[in-house]
Amino acid sequence: MDKNSFLQELKKLDTAGKDVKTLYNEISVLAMKCADGGCTAEKRSAYYLSMEFLIGRSFFNNLMELGVLEETRAILGEKGLDINVFEEIEDAALGNGGLGRLAACFLDSAAGLGLPLYGYGIRYKYGLFKQAIKGGFQVELPDDWQRFGDPWSIRREEEKRVIKFADMQVYAVPYDTPVFGKCTNVLRLWQAEGSAEAEKISEYLYPADDTLEGKLLRLRQEYFFSAASVNELLEKHIRKYGKSFDFFPDFNVIQLNDTHPVLAVAEFIRILASEYKVPFVDALNIAKKTFAYTNHTVLPEALEYWSDEMLRSILPEISNVLLKIHLHQRGELEALGCTKEEISEMSIYSSRGYSMANLAVYVGKAVNGVAALHTEILKRDLFKTAYKYYPEKFQNKTNGITQRRWLMLCNAELSALIDKTIGTNWRENIACLSDLKGKTESIADGFIKVKQCKKKQLFDYIRSREGVDIPEHFLVYAQVKRLHEYKRQLMTAFAILEIYNGLKDGSIQNFNPSVFIFGAKSAPAYRRAKGVIKFINEIAAKVNSDPQTCGLLKVVFVQNYNVSYAEKIVSGSDVSLQVSTAGLEASGTGNMKFMMNGSVTCGTMDGANIEIVELAGKENNYIFGAQVDEIERLKAEGYDPNKYLENAAHSRAVNSLTDGTFSDGDTGYFKELYDSLIYGASWHKPDNYFVLYDLQSYVETLIRINRDYSDGKAFAIKQLANTANSAYFSSDRTIKEYARDIWNI
Repeated sequence: MDKNSFLQELKKLDTAGKDVKTLYNEISVLAMKCADGGCTAEKRSAYYLSMEFLIGRSFFNNLMELGVLEETRAILGEKGLDINVFEEIEDAALGNGGLGRLAACFLDSAAGLGLPLYGYGIRYKYGLFKQAIKGGFQVELPDDWQRFGDPWSIRREEEKRVIKFADMQVYAVPYDTPVFGKCTNVLRLWQAEGSAEAEKISEYLYPADDTLEGKLLRLRQEYFFSAASVNELLEKHIRKYGKSFDFFPDFNVIQLNDTHPVLAVAEFIRILASEYKVPFVDALNIAKKTFAYTNHTVLPEALEYWSDEMLRSILPEISNVLLKIHLHQRGELEALGCTKEEISEMSIYSSRGYSMANLAVYVGKAVNGVAALHTEILKRDLFKTAYKYYPEKFQNKTNGITQRRWLMLCNAELSALIDKTIGTNWRENIACLSDLKGKTESIADGFIKVKQCKKKQLFDYIRSREGVDIPEHFLVYAQVKRLHEYKRQLMTAFAILEIYNGLKDGSIQNFNPSVFIFGAKSAPAYRRAKGVIKFINEIAAKVNSDPQTCGLLKVVFVQNYNVSYAEKIVSGSDVSLQVSTAGLEASGTGNMKFMMNGSVTCGTMDGANIEIVELAGKENNYIFGAQVDEIERLKAEGYDPNKYLENAAHSRAVNSLTDGTFSDGDTGYFKELYDSLIYGASWHKPDNYFVLYDLQSYVETLIRINRDYSDGKAFAIKQLANTANSAYFSSDRTIKEYARDIWNI
């Protein structure tokens, strides 16, 4: 069905008396008929294996991609139906954060560019979890995203396959979701079926792994979708080309999105060697030409190891393959003249078990970081020995976001202003967005009106969901991302307290009314992260109810932060808070979304913040805090956070965790947070993320931003300079680089 046929069918659709769920499914099914036959690969196709695909709400995005959104809005309006009623259809929460959102952006860009890129992942029944805030605490609820139906995917019963574990067999049933663009690519998600135990594999994203049972379930998940995907690709190759596996890399490249799918390497080699009798070394060499690896983090807890005991208990053949790869690698490294220490650093196997990161680096034909600084850290630190011996493998591919969702869809008002200013070519070629340079002053007043409109939409949304009223003239600071100590939401909480106390005692004057918006989910077993959520909500309750300050300062922690909430927050904010400890944020993509929508960045020189500042100018952003070399020096020389508590404002803010100012409901959360700063926690040294070290410069920077905001037009010009220089951060650019430098598609 083409666009015009869809619109004709939509005009015939009877909407009378139908509820939102019924109409959503009927309109979506009509739109699905517009899917074409897919991108045609002249030679090679790329396959993106990812544990997460954080797609977001499909309805509006797909109608926009098909070029029928505005016509659909008008046709429904004629039938007396506001298209915005479909906002109650919630997101498919099949991802946790940037990793999964990046995967979705990549699929969007590839389809938009007409490149053959296909996704493989898991069709979770409940996704991550639905977050509620009860009494200030995070509460996790099952997120039954399919309760509205799933009209955007097609079950392929005839293509299901069996995945074998030592103790069970599981059916992997594929569901195909079209990705619309210049052509229609496909995201294939596998659903686990069979016994009740089998079905647990695709029940939840990231089951808690603080028990042996949880670890085994995580291992099953990773093998399940990796094995299903490579088995299918090999069978397709055989059907088309026979058992000439030497030619497999000529037609297929498999990108591993972080370490979760790295078992695909072992399964690939197992199939070739065991089922088709390809000599092991030949199978390994074919794998080396097929796989590529993207690293997303330098945090040691996120670099997966699987013990041999655990692998042998449910995947004995995979354990045998990994041992063979390990022994072959050791011989290869000895032949290169590596020292014992160097071999140990690169080894696939150690006392901790099998390293998925080292396996990916060894076998991968390319290894890439996701921002310039991150890639340098990989080469200089995390994989320094591998870089010494295999420098040709290492590349940088700075992350990107799809402008289709993150500007055209979520900010139609700004998009219209850009159209009016430079024409519409930027919608097809995002590089044309740079034509805004030199025009920012002339459209500043129009931009201010757009931002006011987006703030009103955001504040209305928050009022309806959180019950918090925010006046429309408030300056908006936003920190929305996964809750982790290195992202330092706790530091923002302390900064808010210092500003609040300064407003109370009169030491802060001429303060423009401001709201700090937080959105984040904590992993269910991450106590300190859950403590930060409670602490922020305690601060919000105090600040928002204080008649002396509530006209100047508000704090909101939004519930169940997701893609749809993000669409409103990034377009309605003035200031993007990107304050991770320097050297720990691989890239970030939220920073890019805010930038594209005209927010200034208040952040550290970390991840893609560095490139944002290089492109948009330091004068149009606000950089503070220690840089990587300073952090490394502090670690080497010894860092004592206690001396920063000699500052009375810092001491008051930090001590509020334990002095009775706030209550954590006798959970011990706040004492644990306090101890982590002053005494250290787990294997971390005191203030492991240098919160107190950077706090003073952070508070000063937040206040400087507030004062700069007094000159509305000058501030708007800063914001527009970010939009005008954001084209580089389109995932179209990133995908073109992958296609050219790694995938050759």
